[in-house]
Amino acid sequence: MTTTTTTTITAAAQTTHIDPFWQRANKYLMYTGVPPSPMRIVKAKGTRLYDANGREILDFTSGQMSSLLGHSHPEIVEVVQHYVAELDHLLSNMLTDPVIDLAERLASFLPEHLSKSFFLNTGSETTEAAIKMAKCYTGKFEIVAFSASYHGLTQGSGSATYSAGRKNGGPSMPGQLAFPAPYAYRSPFKKADGSYDWETELEFGWSMIDRQSVGSLAAFIMEPILSTGGILEPPKGYLKRMSEECKKRGMLLILDEAQTGVGRTGKMFAYEHEEEFVPDILALSKTLGCGLPLASVTTTAEIERGCKEAGFLWLTTHLNDPLTAAVGAKVLEIVKRDNVCQKATERGQQLRAGLEKLQQKYWCIGDIRGKGLLQGIEIISDATTKAPGADLGQAVSELAMASGLSCNVVNLPGMGGVFRLAPPVTVTADEIEEGLRILDQCFESILTKRQGVTTI
Repeated sequence: MTTTTTTTITAAAQTTHIDPFWQRANKYLMYTGVPPSPMRIVKAKGTRLYDANGREILDFTSGQMSSLLGHSHPEIVEVVQHYVAELDHLLSNMLTDPVIDLAERLASFLPEHLSKSFFLNTGSETTEAAIKMAKCYTGKFEIVAFSASYHGLTQGSGSATYSAGRKNGGPSMPGQLAFPAPYAYRSPFKKADGSYDWETELEFGWSMIDRQSVGSLAAFIMEPILSTGGILEPPKGYLKRMSEECKKRGMLLILDEAQTGVGRTGKMFAYEHEEEFVPDILALSKTLGCGLPLASVTTTAEIERGCKEAGFLWLTTHLNDPLTAAVGAKVLEIVKRDNVCQKATERGQQLRAGLEKLQQKYWCIGDIRGKGLLQGIEIISDATTKAPGADLGQAVSELAMASGLSCNVVNLPGMGGVFRLAPPVTVTADEIEEGLRILDQCFESILTKRQGVTTI
């Protein structure tokens, strides 16, 4: 691992002519599995990043999929400046107005029975806590998750993550069961007309769970749109059916809306795209803090009661911190006041239409999927076999970054490079068009350079 670290960061240093910054990075930073970007970012404002050379980069990933309202939103900056000077951090059992304000405001967006919340820092923490809550409430220990899931990398959340990070870390938590992810583009379950037969796949998945279970099914944890797994969007009716199957087995349904929550998909929460469906536990992070470390776990009074009776304990240094809670309350205020869901819908439709035009132009764009301002494009290497095109996708992504567009490519085993496009909801129509132009130029350039590859 040390060799990989040196090689990876030194490569970045070489691209910047052995800049002292990269020499220091190479000497002092530990490699954690994520190769560093070869540029030094010195400023982020709105939808733009700026590197050390003053070059602008259009941010179509909202930072780490988090800066919902763009970078350094003036109202968020004002809240941070006020609370860092007045009320930043306290003993975790000391309650403050910002925490109660956030809990109340969050409840106002949810069904009446989802009214009990507490606040943490990261998505991994929320899913870890939610899993423990499910075990305490049900008295059972088996946790089911999708085969393309990503819920974090701590012990419990990492054990329920199947898309990455499972190798060489020792045994996972007992009772972890994988369920086939709803991957319509590549699913082997097809109807006679070639359409996705998700009902049969779902029945098959549950039959496998029932065979593997030792009779202690506690919860199913899922994302309403699997993001790191490749922007996999369940078909209409899927979530409702999953909820029914969980209830049959006495399981809780935990919904992880780290990347889909707080308006990004065109609804306040992505699960609202599904009729007659409400989770038992809702976990938010990323978008709730608009780039700051804020996350939430929300459940019902009944589940709170059961957890309390079972002796549930969850305590962290920054549980219910006032500073980040004040930021979250302001984010929710802005989202409602500025009709962010409608903006995400409108700009998402524009982005989707532009991507569909690119798909018609370039054979290597095999599939487009997602909702609102969370869109994915899957790259293939062969138009006939639809073989994954991870290398091609990576080449386009790197050229896009060099051309002034940050867009994230997921390269996971068994699937091609999938672009995750998630600009801030404050993105303008002109900026959407700018991003699409850069992608167009990059696809054309990469395909033209490759031997035997032509555009259609």
